[in-house]
This record gives sequence, C-alpha cells and structure tokens, in this order.
Amino acid sequence: MPTEYARLFNSLARSKFRSRFRLNEKDFSYLTTKGLDVIMDHARGFLTTRLFPDHPANDGKQTPMRGHPVFVAQHATATCCRECLAKWHGITAEHPLTDTEQAHVLGAIRLWLERQMGGGQDTPAGSITAQATQIPSSQNTGVSL
Repeated sequence: MPTEYARLFNSLARSKFRSRFRLNEKDFSYLTTKGLDVIMDHARGFLTTRLFPDHPANDGKQTPMRGHPVFVAQHATATCCRECLAKWHGITAEHPLTDTEQAHVLGAIRLWLERQMGGGQDTPAGSITAQATQIPSSQNTGVSL
C-alpha cells in the first residue's frame, strides 16, 4: 500500500467515528454481485457532482450514511465532504479537485471496499471495534497516483 494510504488508514483506525463503518449484508451483497469495478464507476459518478467541484451543492450534507457501498466507504475514509477532505487528506476546499486528487480519493475508497470484500482484516457487517488497517503492498488498488 502506498505510504500516503498507510498513514491515512492508520489514522482512520484510531477514530472512533470512522472506524465503526462496515458494509451491512445488503451493501456487501450488492458490492460482490456488481463487482468492484462497477461500484468504482458508481463512485466516480457520485463524486463528479458531489465532491470534485469547487463548491459542491449541500457540502457537508451531500453524502448519505447508507444506501450504497460507496456512501459507507466515503464516511469510513473521510471522503464524504470537502471539510473532511481538508482535515484528513490535506486537500483544501475552494478549488475543483485535480486529477491527482480525484485519483487519491477514489484510491482510498477502493482500498476500503477491497478490505470489506476480504482483502484485509475488516469483514462485512463485522465488529465495530477499531482495527489496524493494513493492506498487503502486493494488492493492486487499480489507481495510479
């Protein structure tokens, strides 16, 4: 895992709020049925209008807490609004996200979803206790930075 994600996921694991997110059975089933690539296409579609612009509509309230695996992943990875992007990722507000910043956000979401699919220690609908979040570096995130 790239160092930027290792630091991020270690910090997220220490957050009582962020570390409690897990996919429920319905979201896990949807993810595994559709496949990660399709879900990541959904993520790009959601984020293109809800997060990537310089002034997203309803910023801070634009991401539902449930209803799609991407929404859960956004809250778990602090990619749910521009304020969280600034606090957790160092991506300042007031500008459209660059291609590199977009790839970073999508990469964090993808890594979290991979863990939920069994690519790490988290399990779907599992315990809400914070766990160390380390993904073996041999796993391909599918996102180049």
